[in-house]
Amino acid sequence: MAAAASKISIIGGGLGGLSAALALHRAGFEVDVYEQAPELNEVGGGINMGPNAARLLYRLGLGDQLDRAAVRPASAHVRRWDDGRTLQKAPLNPLCVELYGAPHLTAHRADLQRIIAAGLPPERIHLGHRLTGLVDRGDKVEAEFANGDRVAADILVGADGIHSTVRTLLFGVEEPNFAGCVAYRGLVPVERIADLGLERGNQSWLGPGGHLVHYFVSAGRLLNFVGWTEHDAWNREDWTDRATIERALVAFQGWHPQVRRIISEADTCFIWALFDRDPLPKWSVGRVTLLGDACHPMYPFMAQGAAQAIEDGACLAALLQRGGDPAATLRRYEATRLPRVTRLQQMSRANKHRYHMPDGPEQIERDAAMVANRERSPETMRWLFGFDAGEVD
Repeated sequence: MAAAASKISIIGGGLGGLSAALALHRAGFEVDVYEQAPELNEVGGGINMGPNAARLLYRLGLGDQLDRAAVRPASAHVRRWDDGRTLQKAPLNPLCVELYGAPHLTAHRADLQRIIAAGLPPERIHLGHRLTGLVDRGDKVEAEFANGDRVAADILVGADGIHSTVRTLLFGVEEPNFAGCVAYRGLVPVERIADLGLERGNQSWLGPGGHLVHYFVSAGRLLNFVGWTEHDAWNREDWTDRATIERALVAFQGWHPQVRRIISEADTCFIWALFDRDPLPKWSVGRVTLLGDACHPMYPFMAQGAAQAIEDGACLAALLQRGGDPAATLRRYEATRLPRVTRLQQMSRANKHRYHMPDGPEQIERDAAMVANRERSPETMRWLFGFDAGEVD
């Protein structure tokens, strides 16, 4: 029988890789993170984090830092794109704590990355390490990096995103698919929009061919917005990562004055394309496995991408703590996680259509269904928010 794993290498220093490393470190494993960038710099603005992920981060001892940096939104408010009419409004906090034992949070991704990384010994995070190869030694797996370093571990975890090198080395090259959406995102200092009297919650605006969400981050000092619009193609020659405020305003021409005012008050606006992959039938080969977007990238329309990566890490740590053959444990991890993440991938895809319906009979039917269930109970989300990935049978 193979010896239990004790030394683990994680490729990728994003939210999923770092939270997995912290869960494994707290469980007593020798774990190292290898990040190709020269510094930790989480791309993106804000993140919506449900109680299912927040619970795991609080359990890792990050509660005080989260409470200082994140925001606890009071509600999730869905509105029409043009007249601002309420379609649905669901309470979040403090009800989420009462129902699920953890709050719903909104945070700046860079704040969250910094908080998780600070829980690890700094010598366990290795920057400037771009993976170039893997060698299976039978009882070890060896990683090779572009800088000439070679490291061996009992288990290697690829947490290196949708363009995962680990995934390619395991299963071959397969380019992700453009999902037909681009997003404009920006951050607005709250003093510039104080006169709007915004509620301290999440607001989503649904319109034909697009939708926009906004919520507070960075202890309430900034308002994060992300606006999605449909496009037939993505070409870096036609689009730039740094958009202009004017371009974003054109994309949301005719939308509610509050939406356009928020966009106009940002100093800069960034744009990125949404890519997708079909669910993988397997994630693991021997002592190597995948985590987060490397194996189950999902549209952001359930706000569960990062949350599911955090769940992956908690599940993996719980299973590895039991000991036993590392390869068999990775197969159990994959089998445990696959049904849940596949369901969320499918729901996120469905919401892309649901949120972007053109005005017409189908949209009217959608709106009527939302209005009929206007005060959506958080109890309906218990399957998602009440789930504890750290408790495995």
